[in-house]
Amino acid sequence: MLTNFSPEHKSAAVYLDLAANAHGEEKGSMVLRALSRTNRGRPHVVEIGPGGGAAVAYLAQQLGDQCPSRPIDLTLVEAPGVTSESLRQAIDQFGHIGACTVLEGFAQNLAGLITAPVDVISASSLLHEMYSYSGGYSGLHAMIRVLSEVLNPYGFVAYRDVYAVEAASLHERVTQSYTAPSWLRFLRLFLPHYLNNGVHPYHHADDQVVIRQNSAITSASDLDITTTAVITAPIGVFREVQRHYITARDHLWRSGTLGIRPVLEGQLASDWLDRRSGHKRVHYALTDAEAMPEDQALLLRAMSEPFADHFVICGDVFDSVTDVAVTSALASAETDSAHNAWEGWLAREGTETYAYLTLSELITAFAENSVESGSILLPVEPDDISRVDRDYYNRFLARQLPNPLPDAKQLVLFQLIPLRDVATIRRAVDTIQRVCSKDALARIYTAINGGQRPCP
Repeated sequence: MLTNFSPEHKSAAVYLDLAANAHGEEKGSMVLRALSRTNRGRPHVVEIGPGGGAAVAYLAQQLGDQCPSRPIDLTLVEAPGVTSESLRQAIDQFGHIGACTVLEGFAQNLAGLITAPVDVISASSLLHEMYSYSGGYSGLHAMIRVLSEVLNPYGFVAYRDVYAVEAASLHERVTQSYTAPSWLRFLRLFLPHYLNNGVHPYHHADDQVVIRQNSAITSASDLDITTTAVITAPIGVFREVQRHYITARDHLWRSGTLGIRPVLEGQLASDWLDRRSGHKRVHYALTDAEAMPEDQALLLRAMSEPFADHFVICGDVFDSVTDVAVTSALASAETDSAHNAWEGWLAREGTETYAYLTLSELITAFAENSVESGSILLPVEPDDISRVDRDYYNRFLARQLPNPLPDAKQLVLFQLIPLRDVATIRRAVDTIQRVCSKDALARIYTAINGGQRPCP
């Protein structure tokens, strides 16, 4: 059972059909690669948490273009109470190339939900949801063991999540400074809530968050938004602040309560001026909300160009101008406990821990917690590990913070290798050496040769 899980907010159309329904090709492309390495005549694919169905639609399109394509059995597992209209449309589309079944239940109960052997499991953000809502690390490790139990030998897990950090550990202490009023106000609102209510690993004495303003130590709840804050904390805490700020800002934009609603998904969201640098034009519409004063709306329109039934503007200018509206919305949230847009975001994501494992730790966790099945989950080919940078967000962060963490998704295609298959395991070890620490490699070696795993 997931604790503190908010199905009503996870099912909201503005979230699930839009915000959580982008980049289906990332998960889908891993599934296609896995299928190309599967010899079974009618493979069985399971997607955990299909969300708005973006990956389902991508698979339907790509497999539909293959003539002839193998028939595929697709099973979708979604948490009770989470629904999506766009997912229903994607299922109809997939029906032209295979059979699709929807099961309602929790991912940790997958072994009881799935009766047919599985060749490919696809999941996005699954482990950080398990970590946040189902017992921390013990829930995470139990989920990995369940995945290995339902897979056929040499089956695959296509896993996608937020890229963590470029550090040996999320507990590594670093220093960050914040100057923008919007970030300082967000810190004042979010950080105490997350540290007090979220499920996170930052409980050690060395994990203390130390905040200084004007050389004096202060608390997050007492931050002065007119003065630069210098903060020393685990790098993982800064990952949480940075990632949550972006999702909160995007949610406030999508809600329309700021007086503006930018297009953040679809073709218009990729109107690049320079893709490599993350510089793009932003398409947006003005709403009837009163959060943006008329004089600011007039100024924004003056800096924009009309485009069909909306406006288009340089992304850098849009970010700077709308930062005023974001700051105003956060100020309202501080004084209004019933601020719908903020409270909706806080209920849905305010206690989630996005990045609890580095890539090295993620691979080690999969390896150690799968050997009980007599096989081990590891990426085998070099291309089974990849990172997709979010160029637009990285440009925004570079203009806001002195040393931002890279915003990206990490994609890992794990294969369940029988422990007796020394040749394939050797290829996998060659692959992970470039991303795993020496300590991680030693732990994986022990798991392979001793069949050991840590206690949950």
